[in-house]
Amino acid sequence: MSEELHDEMLSLQLRSNLIIFSHESALFLNKISERTPFEHAVTIPSSKTLSRSISSECKIYYIKDDLHELGKTQLPTTMGSLVWTYDMERTICDIIRSRNRIADETFLSSIKQYASSSHKNLANLSLYASKMGVLSQVRSYMEVLL
Repeated sequence: MSEELHDEMLSLQLRSNLIIFSHESALFLNKISERTPFEHAVTIPSSKTLSRSISSECKIYYIKDDLHELGKTQLPTTMGSLVWTYDMERTICDIIRSRNRIADETFLSSIKQYASSSHKNLANLSLYASKMGVLSQVRSYMEVLL
């Protein structure tokens, strides 16, 4: 008897077009964290809400509507389905912005992996950090690591 594998991330994505995977989920999708998140982290515009059923399954972050799609991209889940998430640079800005809600080990490891990545885009990192109001914090971390 074969069981069909279930792609939780795709399932969540299909239930709301507001969801963009972020923070720990985006770190994982961008391969700058080895840890599979215990719960999916998503970002939605601060003017919107998600259904209770979705809210109970996710860690939800809110962002100003005009910044919601900044750095939005599609990446494959472990099951191979494409889902909306943020690119590495936006994700780094998000975890710095939400520093107190991210585990220390995850935070530090991800910042180091980003800094050593051959795929990093420092121009985008600077642009996003400026728009999100975390430029001085981003510079502090990157100056130490680069």
